[in-house]
Amino acid sequence: MKPKKRSLENLGGIMYSTNPDFEYPAEEVNEERVSNQQQDLRVTLDRKNRGGKAVTLITGFRGNDDDLQQLGKMLKTKCGVGGSAKDGEIIIQGDFREKVLTLLQKEGFKAKKSGG
Repeated sequence: MKPKKRSLENLGGIMYSTNPDFEYPAEEVNEERVSNQQQDLRVTLDRKNRGGKAVTLITGFRGNDDDLQQLGKMLKTKCGVGGSAKDGEIIIQGDFREKVLTLLQKEGFKAKKSGG
């Protein structure tokens, strides 16, 4: 997931401090691991904004970015194609809906085909 931009609201309204020992309050990152059985993934075929090229899109992933990258790498390797994994979505180049769906179900994810 994208890191949030720091703004004045995030810093508690502090713009500048003359105290040399001052540190901005650290953000608490609460990344809980969600088990595979609790994930509700959707597998769709997407052609929008891709120059007519079809991609398999997996959405609904909840968890940290490392787990998303690892799952994306496993799916790309098993399908033998390229793609990317970012912002809670995994993009697999080409129409691999059935194969991705069976791979996700083997891994224990609750996955459904959606969008036709």
